[in-house]
Amino acid sequence: MLKYTTIISTILCFVGLCVFLIIINSKEETSAPIRAIPSTTNHERTSITRTFGIIYPMAHSYYGMITEIAEETAKANGVHLIVKAPDETSVEQQIRMMDTFIQQQVDGIAIDPIDSVALIPMINKAMNSGIPVVCFESDSPESKRLAFIGTDNHHSGKQMGVIISSLLKNKGMILVETGMSEMNSLSERLDGLLTYLNENTEIQVLDVLYNKGNSARATADLELMIDDHPHFDAFVGLDFISASSSIFVWKAKGLDRYAFTFGMTPKINEAIRNGQITSSLSQNEQEWGKLIIERLLQASDDKPIPVFDDTGIMEINRSVVQDNE
Repeated sequence: MLKYTTIISTILCFVGLCVFLIIINSKEETSAPIRAIPSTTNHERTSITRTFGIIYPMAHSYYGMITEIAEETAKANGVHLIVKAPDETSVEQQIRMMDTFIQQQVDGIAIDPIDSVALIPMINKAMNSGIPVVCFESDSPESKRLAFIGTDNHHSGKQMGVIISSLLKNKGMILVETGMSEMNSLSERLDGLLTYLNENTEIQVLDVLYNKGNSARATADLELMIDDHPHFDAFVGLDFISASSSIFVWKAKGLDRYAFTFGMTPKINEAIRNGQITSSLSQNEQEWGKLIIERLLQASDDKPIPVFDDTGIMEINRSVVQDNE
């Protein structure tokens, strides 16, 4: 009898020990994940709510102000912003950048498309994946993009024609340089300019060359046009690459001819003050960064947004620069 009592006691002790170990292990398994989670405040948990991507045509200081304002607006609204740009204008790189954003499942994309047609499949792919897309500066109107932020570039080209014809008294000879023929904004500007000059003036366009977004080519093309047409009266740069090249050439050659361009940068502002550029049509680019973030926020919340945010144009000449100093 004592032997059986001893055996039973031993079994009970063993069972009790197992139950105790099971309870301890159960508590450790329950509490471990809780200890592994770092403590965070409510602000930290809600500070980043979305991720947006911006794709420029190229890496250039012209887009610095846009990025700065976009980043400020993004930070204020809990948005993580990723900015990409090819080192030089490259449609292939823009396509790969769009594909990367789609794979990352960002919450919105803003793109300044180099080629309004070639980017259509990627823009549509993003939209079909539930990622809202807006274009800025240059549009891709045949794509499924939700909206365009910028100016009426055809009208801007016509307005440039008005400014030129006013200074040349509707007569004279001009040289024109632009970037990429496939870029919607630049083709519309050129068409607007030529249409106005042909229909309303006797101004002769001696040559139109395309720099393809390459600064060295822009400078070489401009010097070639000047050599071929030394008696020209004015130069028109339809993109900021052409503007930069004209500033360099005007300084190097000491030219005192009229020079016109689009956009506003500190370099262009200084050139207007110094007389290398006669005037520039600003597209109020400082508004683009804020509008990009605001429209993508609305779109990602399934709210309707304007199809066209027209930021307008404003002529900047020496008197305007001096008034602002």
